[in-house]
Amino acid sequence: MADSRSLHSRHCDFGVLTSSFRGVWNPREGLEFVARTPSGVPGFPPAFAYLISGTGGESKRMLRLLKAVYHPRNKYLLYMDAVSSEEERTALAVCVRLEKVFRVFRNVHMVGKSYAVDSTGPSSLAATLHGAAVLLKMGGEWDWFVTLSSSDYPIVTQDDLLHTFTDLPRDLNFVDHTSDLGWKRYHRFERITVDPNLYMGNNSKPFIAKESRRSPDAFTIFTGSPWVILSRSFVEYCVHGWENLPRQLLMYAANVPFPLEFYFHTVLCNSPQFRNTTVNGDLRFFVWDNPPKEEPLLLNMTHFRRIVRSGAAFARRFAEDDVVLRNLDRKVLRRSSAAGRWRCTEGAAEAAEKAQCGSWGDIGAVEPGPSGRRLKSSVAGLVAEERRRSDQCRSR
Repeated sequence: MADSRSLHSRHCDFGVLTSSFRGVWNPREGLEFVARTPSGVPGFPPAFAYLISGTGGESKRMLRLLKAVYHPRNKYLLYMDAVSSEEERTALAVCVRLEKVFRVFRNVHMVGKSYAVDSTGPSSLAATLHGAAVLLKMGGEWDWFVTLSSSDYPIVTQDDLLHTFTDLPRDLNFVDHTSDLGWKRYHRFERITVDPNLYMGNNSKPFIAKESRRSPDAFTIFTGSPWVILSRSFVEYCVHGWENLPRQLLMYAANVPFPLEFYFHTVLCNSPQFRNTTVNGDLRFFVWDNPPKEEPLLLNMTHFRRIVRSGAAFARRFAEDDVVLRNLDRKVLRRSSAAGRWRCTEGAAEAAEKAQCGSWGDIGAVEPGPSGRRLKSSVAGLVAEERRRSDQCRSR
């Protein structure tokens, strides 16, 4: 409760919370119509569908991240796992509801019911596929699916990202991958993991069974970064599974630890339809310990110059409200609210922050900055490298 009250009082300035969460939008409320430029059309900027996930005590961080990656063209789905309380989830929903820009463009949504998830177990994959399915069911035009957690933060503006992806083929999938399994062959794919979060209501740690199994020979395993940017067509393939491969691999993944480090990679690279749509990069900036641990190091101001010059789109991990986040907000993202020509035309950022905006700019116009030019150069290099190879999936 302390977390929800803190979030509530310092950031939302509202009174009494409702006793249960029934959704963010009031369907009876009159909202001004905002014309949208189409997505998926050459020359028009694309649209992204963001899944932002968090756990108990992280609602404030999720709200900050949402504002940092917000753009009217995109769609957003927020999810908090079973560690969070109903009060905290309700507080986050009300905070979203109180932002006028979210009400006007109606593109921020929240999963009201929580369930158990552990980031190291198959329940994390189930939650990601659930989020993807919800975003597909909500409809609307979007081109790429992006997964973020509360420890992530953008290091370019959304205008930078939209500008970079405008001229790219909409079927590309940005997935860091390799088939060189090394030590993971035994520790990840021959040992059997049981994740109680698939059948218990409260979060629990997965455990290793005594039995082991042989590595599969029906498909080639690819592994890599769990953070991905996936094309809509590939997400539809994974969710709807009109071929057996996505479903077959999902069943296999039910007993594999860290499935987000192999599932999408393996589906992509074993599918004749999608194997040559891969770009071997996740557009993320990390700093790892030596030897690497399960999670990358926390980023701070000593990493700031490397972060800014990395040519990546997102970075992780950040401590809550670290000074490096404030510097990214001020120097890179140029925000009190997210930068872009779509912002409120009267009083710009200050008016938008106070929700006093009366009209909005062109959401189809993007203005990249220096970070956007670095990102575009980085992505162009990655795509060109893949196009030179006859088989884009990176084997040993």
